[in-house]
Amino acid sequence: MTELVDHETVLWPKCRSALDRDKSRMSAITELAESRLSGLSTEQKVAQLIQAELASVEPGDVREFGLGSILNGGGVFPDANKYASTEDWRKLASAFQSAARESASGIPILWGTDAVHGHNNVYGATIYPHNIALGAANDTDLVERLGAATAQDVLDSGIDWVFAPTLAVPCDYRWGRTLEGFSQDPEIVGRLGGAMTRGLQGDPTSAGFLDETHVLATSKHFVGEGSTADGIDQGNACCSEQVLLDVHAVGHISALKAGAQVVMAAFNSWNDEKVHGSSYLLQDVLKRQMGFDGFVVSDWDGFAQLESDIERACIRCINAGVDMLMVSSDWRGVYEHVLNSVESGQISTSRLDDAARRILRVKALNGMLSPTWNGPSMRQTRSLGSKATRKLAREAVRKSLVLLKNSNALLPLSPGQNVVVVGTSAHDIGKQCGGWTLTWQGTDNTADDFPHADSIASGIQTAVAGGGGVVTFVDDVDDETEADVAIVVFGEEPYAEGEGDLNHLSFSRDESEPLAQMRALQARGIPVVALFLTGRPRWINPELNASVAFVVCWLPGTQGGAVADILFRNAANEIRHDFVGRLSYSWPLDASMTCIDRDSDRPDSYLPVGYGLNYEDEVSFDTLSELDETTGTSHRGPSYQGSYNYPNP
Repeated sequence: MTELVDHETVLWPKCRSALDRDKSRMSAITELAESRLSGLSTEQKVAQLIQAELASVEPGDVREFGLGSILNGGGVFPDANKYASTEDWRKLASAFQSAARESASGIPILWGTDAVHGHNNVYGATIYPHNIALGAANDTDLVERLGAATAQDVLDSGIDWVFAPTLAVPCDYRWGRTLEGFSQDPEIVGRLGGAMTRGLQGDPTSAGFLDETHVLATSKHFVGEGSTADGIDQGNACCSEQVLLDVHAVGHISALKAGAQVVMAAFNSWNDEKVHGSSYLLQDVLKRQMGFDGFVVSDWDGFAQLESDIERACIRCINAGVDMLMVSSDWRGVYEHVLNSVESGQISTSRLDDAARRILRVKALNGMLSPTWNGPSMRQTRSLGSKATRKLAREAVRKSLVLLKNSNALLPLSPGQNVVVVGTSAHDIGKQCGGWTLTWQGTDNTADDFPHADSIASGIQTAVAGGGGVVTFVDDVDDETEADVAIVVFGEEPYAEGEGDLNHLSFSRDESEPLAQMRALQARGIPVVALFLTGRPRWINPELNASVAFVVCWLPGTQGGAVADILFRNAANEIRHDFVGRLSYSWPLDASMTCIDRDSDRPDSYLPVGYGLNYEDEVSFDTLSELDETTGTSHRGPSYQGSYNYPNP
């Protein structure tokens, strides 16, 4: 092992997966991969290292080059048709696999997709809550079932590889990918990350692992992406190696032990060195010390960030330990660069063989090197947006909601009241879903893009109508507004990755209208229930002060109607469901607290991890006293004295 100054691979654990217990099976897999590798030419080996984006590749290219993989980026569809059917996806997948069989190598391709909260790139699929919401639910059984359901939908579209789970531990609320992190607590990330990996791939100790009902998962992004300075996406993570291990690697260790066969390199730097170019992290730590024997894939053109000269960038990236290059467009150029570099000796034959062998080994484990393998495009399918997946999504929504405030025990509401719902967000399913939904940023979507969806508004309408009450929907508050109770739905517009980076935390600084509506209702003596749609904790002291009850709904996905299952009693005035969600991130009560306090023990500045009310709390429901609406701290912290423990350890 190479010894590097200031680094200690001995810090890192061995984390062989449970697969290694089946020595005879793994020996056969290795032999099969080695046998196929020995029959490949240099050109064919290089082709296995290339992953081409769907918009730039056709089946004929796969037939000619024998590419190892393709992917569809966010917002890329068959024939550029956003409304492509499952059958359209399957036909295209079948065409690509047929072309791969007809290539000189005859090796099937892997097709990867960002199914990060359900099969979110395909029209008609059920969209589940984002990871931040699942962290609040903190239910491993639920997360594993969500992974299994996602795998079914992905396979039904002919795809066999998912770029999930994201295992980041966010350290700054301003980071645009906070919504993709389960929690600021590494233990929660590890627990749920392992559960999602098992759900997608199956239990590595069972015969169901990577069978016809499961897909390849990806442990991403290795490593440290949540620790970038000022929460800047793809920035520089400045932390010690011990912190990198103890905080940012916990989820990856869990995923690897659960059988993850693919690791995606992170865009960020670690102490000024890009991870894509770090042979220490990718070779010495991940592959040698930790024992990872799957393959490492780059993130979207991640290699291009190493050098302005693309050939030099490819050399550095592959030599550092990346085995497959994810290429946005010019995959032919990248193929030529890698081939030239092998022929010139700048990438050694042994390194090329190692990368191709790892890819082939994963394909063998996935059954793809068997002569009888037909691929997911040939399996019997079910319709997307099925009743079963919608039921599962509603469960996930209910378990993820967090009640921050409930003064005077306003909730649960009687459905027999006169209810006014304020704000267009109540009807906005795109806002419910957030980024990574049909389009990369989750924007440019309408209600027509979600055929099986249930908005927050429709859920309220159903609950109130069933209890004999009256509900009115208004975009704004005026002098004519009258009601027994008002529900104000508001929140962040959709975003993904760096597009969501912030330079401050105040919500009302960006969107002042919801606060004005709450204050107008407050002035009219109408109690306000605030429903907040968000991909991260925001500073919302003014909104907390202007509401009687406050619920964090996160980004619930297509089954937002489930929010009403908790808000309202049934027609017999009985509680239907209680709140079980708890904060998996500390919540800032001071607008200046942009960095996440991992200890979360400052009640004047944060609501701590584990905070959340329910209807059975034997404590005062006046949980938040009047909060400071300047950038200073609150006058008083929460009076809540109950347990901060999760209901689902």
